[in-house]
Amino acid sequence: MALFTRGGFSGGFGSMTRLACAALAGAVLVAATPAGAVEPDPIFKKSTVWKFLTPDDKLAVYGLDDPLAGGVACHYTVPEKGGVSGMFGVAEEKSDISLACRQVGPIVFKGKFSQGDVVFRESRSMFFKRMQIVRGCDTKRNVLVYLVYSDKLIDGSPQNSTSTVPIMPWGGQGDVPKCADYVN
Repeated sequence: MALFTRGGFSGGFGSMTRLACAALAGAVLVAATPAGAVEPDPIFKKSTVWKFLTPDDKLAVYGLDDPLAGGVACHYTVPEKGGVSGMFGVAEEKSDISLACRQVGPIVFKGKFSQGDVVFRESRSMFFKRMQIVRGCDTKRNVLVYLVYSDKLIDGSPQNSTSTVPIMPWGGQGDVPKCADYVN
């Protein structure tokens, strides 16, 4: 069987290549889609390294609401690469991420969750590296615990940040929910 023809590859090789490319594109789209379809709100960006004729390296601050624990908001800061690779979206971003979560209203749980459930996920490179914000419950203290970290298919990063949200009365609210009642 001839592998090459005037139009390129022939036979099963070309269709296998197209299938592999389609599967890879699908995997990239899934990896780039945040968990629970939460979209962060951009707050502001601050340049850290000036680049000539291309975008600067920046620190970007984003905010998002916990989709399962109403009344909790998290803000995180991530470095964003500039330069040519950043301009075309192919730069592998650093794993340095900071996180702060706070109660911003009465906390209302919209369902049950497991310890370590993903609140938000975002791709941090063209392939295989992603940032995740996960949630847990300190049942003894009635505190929601949030952890942000980045992982990679081959080699993860120990860099992380943790933030806690004690579940407190809000306004005239007397009883507060116990996060232990909502953990699977």
